[in-house]
Amino acid sequence: LVLIGGFVQVLAGFLAFRKYDHLGGAAFLTFSALWSSYGATRIIAGHLLNIGAGSSEGFTAGSIAFLVLNAFLIILAAYFNVVLLCMTLVMELLTICFLLFTLENLPLPFEIVMLSIFSIICFYGATASLANSMFGKDLMMMGPPLFTAESSEKDTKDPPPCICPKSHCTSGLRTIADLLNTGAVCGVPTDTVYALAASCKHPQAIEKVYRIKDRPQEKPICIFISNLDQLRAAAPPISPLLWEFMENVYPGGIGCIIKKGEWLKKLGVGAGYSRVGTQDSIMIRVPDLTVLVHLIDMTGPLAITSANPSGEADSTHHDMVILRLGHKLEGVLCDGESDEVVASTVVNCTKIDESGITIVREGCIPAGKVMQIFESVKNR
Repeated sequence: LVLIGGFVQVLAGFLAFRKYDHLGGAAFLTFSALWSSYGATRIIAGHLLNIGAGSSEGFTAGSIAFLVLNAFLIILAAYFNVVLLCMTLVMELLTICFLLFTLENLPLPFEIVMLSIFSIICFYGATASLANSMFGKDLMMMGPPLFTAESSEKDTKDPPPCICPKSHCTSGLRTIADLLNTGAVCGVPTDTVYALAASCKHPQAIEKVYRIKDRPQEKPICIFISNLDQLRAAAPPISPLLWEFMENVYPGGIGCIIKKGEWLKKLGVGAGYSRVGTQDSIMIRVPDLTVLVHLIDMTGPLAITSANPSGEADSTHHDMVILRLGHKLEGVLCDGESDEVVASTVVNCTKIDESGITIVREGCIPAGKVMQIFESVKNR
């Protein structure tokens, strides 16, 4: 009986730990130790060592100490489930039995009843834990907690200052796309760092981007498109060398500055033509991020700049965008950590046929790799 009871307790503790129930696991293993100690002392030591009232001060003190300890376990168990609560309550009574035994005042019927109840609860708890763990659902009920700990964090946490849908939800994409299509400015993930996006059809939204970032007016804003086929359909005056270079770097973290022209309106830039790029040039990029490509397909070309106050570090998580600029934005598309910690590499391609390319800004793609791609394309 002692061996079986101890084994059942150890098994129940192991199953509780497997389910990440650390309190339950610790309680069952503690009860296993006490069960074994009680049985061994009660059955073996009591007869062989002749423990009595005059020779059991240590056992008496240990019983009292465990009574106090188990009282705390009872309180904690009340926040978990009924089975664990009953287990701790009966263990308290069983410890009283041990205390009465050391004082030579233990009624045998009381001990038998307590041991029987404890055995039944142990057997049910171990069986329920085993069955629920094996099948991944609650086949045998453990009972609701007597008390529930209300989390004050949810109640006190301030709501986000703007709409913050998840990027993996189609509804989230539609929400941000609808905002952009009505002239809002939103934070969006890219294949590098987070960015502020505005529809090229709404010049007032692009102006708002400048105000949000406190960005100098002389610094141009680039545009993102979803694929090179959009660019081909607009028929810009691009040389075969530039076409082949862009085919080798898109989609990816390289932005190409090319000559500006009326073809941008065919691309879908529309009323924002004068607010993107400079008077003579425009930087275009095709991002390598599925969620952003789908968003651009829903909105048309987007005016894009990094989502950080001018002069500060780039935002590499949607929480950074919300914290720093959320109160100035209509929405942030939440996509977790960014793929990179720095922005894209910018390449001036306006004179690619005459003098080659120039690295304007080295970002996530090393300048050496960009030049290697260009030389390879040029040689072909």
